[in-house]
Amino acid sequence: MELTREELNIDGEGDGEEMEREHIPLKERRLYRTHFPGAVRQRAYIFDGEGNYYNKEWDLVEGRDKEFCWYHVELPKGNQRLSQSAQYLIDVLCPPLKLQDILSLVSNGPFCGHVDGALVFRVNSPGPASGKFTFRIAARVTENSVITVSLGRVPRLGFSPMGQSLLSEVPSVESPNHVRGEQKEKDGIVIREHVLEFLLTMNHSEEADNPVPKSVSNLVVHIIDTHVDHIQDIVTKLEIELDAVEFELDRGGFALKKQMLDDRRFPKMHLDLQRLLQVIAHGEQVFPRVKEKCASKNWFANEDVSSLEELIGRLRRLKENVGFIANRVTAIQAGLDSWQAEQINRKLYYLSFLSIIFLPLSIITGVFGMNVGGVPWTGQRDPKLKNGFRNVMLLCVVMLFVVLLCFIVPAFYTRITAWQRKRALRRNWSLNRKSFLRRTLGGEERGGYLRL
Repeated sequence: MELTREELNIDGEGDGEEMEREHIPLKERRLYRTHFPGAVRQRAYIFDGEGNYYNKEWDLVEGRDKEFCWYHVELPKGNQRLSQSAQYLIDVLCPPLKLQDILSLVSNGPFCGHVDGALVFRVNSPGPASGKFTFRIAARVTENSVITVSLGRVPRLGFSPMGQSLLSEVPSVESPNHVRGEQKEKDGIVIREHVLEFLLTMNHSEEADNPVPKSVSNLVVHIIDTHVDHIQDIVTKLEIELDAVEFELDRGGFALKKQMLDDRRFPKMHLDLQRLLQVIAHGEQVFPRVKEKCASKNWFANEDVSSLEELIGRLRRLKENVGFIANRVTAIQAGLDSWQAEQINRKLYYLSFLSIIFLPLSIITGVFGMNVGGVPWTGQRDPKLKNGFRNVMLLCVVMLFVVLLCFIVPAFYTRITAWQRKRALRRNWSLNRKSFLRRTLGGEERGGYLRL
């Protein structure tokens, strides 16, 4: 889970999963073969309780005295079903774990409780395993061992010596105009530009600066801390992406805004934020219960309980930050919608000009193109009714007058009723005012009191 020198020259996107290529082979003591060899990554560590750790075999044996063990399973981020993930865990954890232990680790949704004498908690968000906003972390904690399961790589979860970390080197940033095969003038390790961008989006250093836990309680706090850091990394990436989009919108023109509306970029981003809020809500639901259950354990230190309380506070602040980002996305989408409405209104404005130009032509062609034969009072052969066209035009005027009356009469009626109501209110107010003055003045002359 650490960044080594060989991993820096790997081409590809700046994702934490692609930057990690090292895999430590572990010995297998089982008498039978695994059904899915190489499908999951397995890490096993043993801690001596004094700040030292060592890689160990995958035997799922608990530590003794001050020693404690940590077994971590990293499920692949792919399109596999939930049952497939359960099969992976059964393959690497059974035995000694039972089926109920496996189901408690791999099931969806938040959970915290005791299963077969061990404290089990999980924050598994539902959704496709290949999704960018699908987070799954589960742990089974006993006094001398911890078993964790994660979906994909969790940054800063592992440990590495200081000499193998990127942070201990003096890097030389690769220039975009760098030609392959060209000799570097400066000495030092070459760091890819996408790797540097990835590190800038993180609010923490890499594994080399992680303090090695001296107890199981330190390890539990470390696991929850890395989960919170992982969520905060995603929030930081969303903020950077939103800032870049706002900058593009300020400089972009019609084509860019039209493309963003067609791609439904901001509604999709809003859905991603809602998924992220669901993950944070799961953490807010589980981690306080973890703190309560761990506080009753004699092997869980009091300072680690305080650290869990701080992590819960960080989750609440992250939730507020995601809410602010969602408001920004809503405001940008509203601005794009208003811009689209302005474009539609402008096109309708041009169409109205065209209709004004062609309206007289349509009236003239409609009037002089009429065939009045067969219409009542337009008998052309009758000498008394020879002006059939004039009669039709009079009928059109009468119909127009009737239609106008249908619209004008209700307006006049509402205005008249409003005027009458206002006049009645003024009359009542004037009468009440006169009677009030009469009573007050008469009362002063008599030297009595005003009757209420």
